[in-house]
Amino acid sequence: MALSNAPALTLLICEENQINTLFFKSGCSSSSRVSQQSSSLLKFLSAFPFDEMANRGPSYGLSREVQEKIEQKYDVELENKLVDWIIIQSGEKIEHPPPGRQNFQKWLMDGTLLCKLINSLHPKGKEPIPKISESKMAFKQMEQISQFLKAAEIYGVRTTDIFQTVDLWEGKDMAAVQRTLMSLGSLAVTKDDGCYRGDPSWFHRKAQQNRRGFSEEQLRRGQNVIGLQMGSNKGASQSGMTGYGMPRQIM
Repeated sequence: MALSNAPALTLLICEENQINTLFFKSGCSSSSRVSQQSSSLLKFLSAFPFDEMANRGPSYGLSREVQEKIEQKYDVELENKLVDWIIIQSGEKIEHPPPGRQNFQKWLMDGTLLCKLINSLHPKGKEPIPKISESKMAFKQMEQISQFLKAAEIYGVRTTDIFQTVDLWEGKDMAAVQRTLMSLGSLAVTKDDGCYRGDPSWFHRKAQQNRRGFSEEQLRRGQNVIGLQMGSNKGASQSGMTGYGMPRQIM
């Protein structure tokens, strides 16, 4: 069934790092009727090739220039390293995708591999995403991506390093996806809790805190010390100075 032959039905997905609400708008449907017919609507939507909806038409002008700059940040060599790590870390027989940014995006866009990846970084029985679906429904796939992002943030990935769901599902910014995965791998290597699989040299270790403890006696003695930030009076002398009110002697 082609989307052009479908009735006038608008699917609005409100997404803010997770799928919150699914709205269906049509000329004859009310919110109560939608809730009663949810099962039939899901069957109706399952006939559409939603995976093709992620590929938008070409952009032009300033939008095209911005998109080209974003795409230039994508690292092909980093892609190979991340693919190898995801396959080894997941511990399953996963087919290696063909090289290329679009193939990498299609490989991850349903969220299944990402959920398996974050689960493998936790001890058995403490996985953050207990149920992983392989549904072809668009909102299900986006929901799993959001679950991965939430679990990654809880794991320790900084908010500034986390990509948005549309960056992956629509392929808007695959460099941001690489940045998130790199940060996740660095955290896994740094924690060194036995859950990381792969070559530790693939990711750099993050800097660790080095807290220092001082006794009360040491703190009291430190109050009598003038820090060098305030200057120093070492070597100061009044030799050669003239008394107050006397003219300066110029030789």
